[in-house]
Amino acid sequence: MITLIILLVVFALGLLISKFFKKTSLSVAQAGRIAMGAMLVFTGISHFYLTKGLGWMMPDFLPAKMALVYVTGVLEIILGLGLWFKKTRKSSSLLLILFLIAILPANVVAAIKHVNIQAADFTGPGLSYLWFRIPLQLLFILWVYGFGYRGTLQLNWRFNKTELILS
Repeated sequence: MITLIILLVVFALGLLISKFFKKTSLSVAQAGRIAMGAMLVFTGISHFYLTKGLGWMMPDFLPAKMALVYVTGVLEIILGLGLWFKKTRKSSSLLLILFLIAILPANVVAAIKHVNIQAADFTGPGLSYLWFRIPLQLLFILWVYGFGYRGTLQLNWRFNKTELILS
C-alpha cells in the first residue's frame, strides 16, 4: 500500500511543481516517470532492510534467496533511475515490465504462505491480499508502459482550460 501512496503523491507533486515552473505545457509522462522511479528506488532500498520477509516470498525452488533479494533490489533502483533519462527510458521500461511480470509469482507465494514482509513472519493477510496486489501490479505495468515506454502523455494548461493530449 505504501508503494501506491508514494507513486501517487510523487506524481501529484510532480504535476503541481511542473505547473508552477512551466507556464504553457505540463508533461504528465515526465511526472509519471519520476513518480515510478521514486517508488522503485524506495522499494529497491527496502530490499536491504526487509531482506528476511522478502526472501520468504520467493518460491521454494529458487536458490540463494537472500542474494536474489539484494539483486532484485539493485535492479529496481537501476531500472527506476533508468526511467528518468531519455537514453535509457525505453529499454528500462521494457525491462521493468518484464521484471514486474516475473516477480508476480512471488506475491502469490507470499499470499499463500501468509508472509508479512515487514514483520518477517507468517501473519500476513493471505490470499485476500491478491485481490489488491494483482490489480496493483497491472497498474504498475500499464503505468510504466504509458509513461515510460510510450511517454507521450501531455497536459496543456492554457487560459484556465485543460486539454489532455494522448498520442
